[in-house]
Amino acid sequence: MLRRVLFRNFRIVLALDNWIRQRFTKAGQLVLGGLIAAGVFGIDTRQTWAYQLFSLLLALILLAILTSWWGRIRLTAQRELPQFATVGETLHYRIGVQNKTPRWQRGLILRENIQRQQPSFELFLRAKEPGHEQRNWFDNYVGYPRWLWLVNLNKGADSIESSLPPLPPTDSKLSRPSTSQNITITMNLTPLRRGYIQFTGMSFARSDPLGLFNALYTLPLPEKLLVLPKRYPVSPLFLSSSRRYQRGGVQLALSVGEAEEFVGLREYRPGDPLRHIHWKSWAKIGKPVVKEFQDEFFVRHALILDTFTMQVVGELFESAVAVAASFACAPRSQEILLDLMLVGTQAYCFTSGRGLSQTDQLLEILACVEVCTDQPFTQLYSLVMEHTPSLSGSLCVLLNWDTERQRLIQSLKNKGISLLVVIVSETELEIDRQKFPEVQVLLIDQLAEKLINL
Repeated sequence: MLRRVLFRNFRIVLALDNWIRQRFTKAGQLVLGGLIAAGVFGIDTRQTWAYQLFSLLLALILLAILTSWWGRIRLTAQRELPQFATVGETLHYRIGVQNKTPRWQRGLILRENIQRQQPSFELFLRAKEPGHEQRNWFDNYVGYPRWLWLVNLNKGADSIESSLPPLPPTDSKLSRPSTSQNITITMNLTPLRRGYIQFTGMSFARSDPLGLFNALYTLPLPEKLLVLPKRYPVSPLFLSSSRRYQRGGVQLALSVGEAEEFVGLREYRPGDPLRHIHWKSWAKIGKPVVKEFQDEFFVRHALILDTFTMQVVGELFESAVAVAASFACAPRSQEILLDLMLVGTQAYCFTSGRGLSQTDQLLEILACVEVCTDQPFTQLYSLVMEHTPSLSGSLCVLLNWDTERQRLIQSLKNKGISLLVVIVSETELEIDRQKFPEVQVLLIDQLAEKLINL
């Protein structure tokens, strides 16, 4: 009960903290701190002179607030965002700003407004922030550092505010603004997590003449940016390149460009698809003729991602997604089809290569994948077994090494599928190397080193 009450009050504390940081300059925050301290020590006016300092500081703040209202700000802006960003890599993008008033605007600071989704109480109880084991019992029980971590994680990115150069006024005589009146600045943003970053707008701040309080002009400018998972260099992967028969072969062959598999013409048979009719031959001999295709054989690999873990938020699953993304981007022949298999709200299989989806689309899927807590691991097992007849090799990224996962790997081995299995773990695991020589354990703090040396 107490923790739920504290959790509800965290929002009030954060909202107040954000308001102070946005409205007060560094000097203003110092004056505000002095005002609070003077108010505490100046309660008894007969025993201390602190109340006089309190009165002076209060007058300064009120004067700063009043003078900050002078002067209108009216601006337009436009972002130039790239298609994607990557977790942990600083993104540089441009914003064009135009002054819509007839006066010069100086001393403006631009800040991006990024939507923060408040974590639920259930997620708050289950999540463990990095370094929680080193905190004292009070911080772990109250959980404010954990709540701040979740809020910042949901925010998605850190954006550095930027000081604007003087903005020239708009020439009212011109029907259209001149390009010389547009100012372009470069903003820096560092994504903190994968998925979509939701921009709600941007704020322009200008301090009062005393430099204590900011006047804010907020410009609604909703936009979103997809952040791809972190990726590491991967050494060349050697899996079986033997060709397997693909069910539904002709349709798949046409979509992946196997034009050379056409073997000849034959008479039409009931049930032949109309798209296979050879119209020129029909016109020449007077009866329907269709194109005949040979059964199609391709090299097909699977990229299996384990999404089953009780650690809803944390480094373990994010590291596994980063490993899967690294495998998806690893160099491979253009002749190889790659199936990404995972379980979310249901079982999914996405194919890339040879004219189908490209690697970028697999990364988009991995950018949005979430932990699966309400489905059994047998869902993934059934999905993989359904596709094994067409697979030549498989890359498996697992989060544990229990009986169910060992059963999956053993079943793939029994079907003669070439395997590379990595288990992403926070601690060392005992693996029977004689029975499972293809299994490797990757510690989350050694991913870069291990992946380059696979």
